[in-house]
Amino acid sequence: MNLRLVVNGSERQVEAQPGESLLAVLRDRLQLTGSKYGCGEGQCGACTVLLGGRAVRSCRTEAADAAAKKITTIEGLEQPGGRLHPVQAAFLDAESFQCGYCTPGMIVAAVALLQREPDPSEEEIASGLAGNICRCGTYARIAAAVRQAAQAMRQAPGHAADQRQGRRPGHEEEMPR
Repeated sequence: MNLRLVVNGSERQVEAQPGESLLAVLRDRLQLTGSKYGCGEGQCGACTVLLGGRAVRSCRTEAADAAAKKITTIEGLEQPGGRLHPVQAAFLDAESFQCGYCTPGMIVAAVALLQREPDPSEEEIASGLAGNICRCGTYARIAAAVRQAAQAMRQAPGHAADQRQGRRPGHEEEMPR
C-alpha cells in the first residue's frame, strides 16, 4: 500500500506492506536508522518516536496508522543551524550513555516528557521514562540530563511558559495579559 507520511517535517510517499511496522518503514525504506530495533514488543523503548507529539513505540505501531500524522524521529530533533536539541546536548554534557543503543529512544521520550511537563519532578521523570530500558544502567545520569534540559528549555526565549503567562519573546517589559 502507498502511504503518505510526514516525517521530520517532510512529506514522504512510501510503499508499505499491510501490518508493517513504522520502525521497519523508517529504517528500511526511509533510511532513518536512529530509532533502534530492540525487543520488537514495545517494552524496551529503543524504537521510540513522536507521533502527533506523543511518544510511541514504532516497532508496535503499524505504518498505516501513522499516515498523515506528524512523525518526529531522533534525526528530526536537530535545531536550526545544525545545533543539537537541548535534550541531546544535555545527554552529551551529562555523559548519559555508554553503549548508546537506548539513547535515541530515551532522548525522544525525554522530549515528549518535557513538552508535556516543562518542570518535571523526579517522580515525573522516572514515570516519563519508565518504558525505556538502559542496559548499561546510567539512569541517574539520564535523569540529570533531563533536569538539565528542562532548565535550558525553560530559560530559552519564547518558551511555552512565557506564552502561557502572556509574555512574548522580545516583549519582556509588557504586562501579562
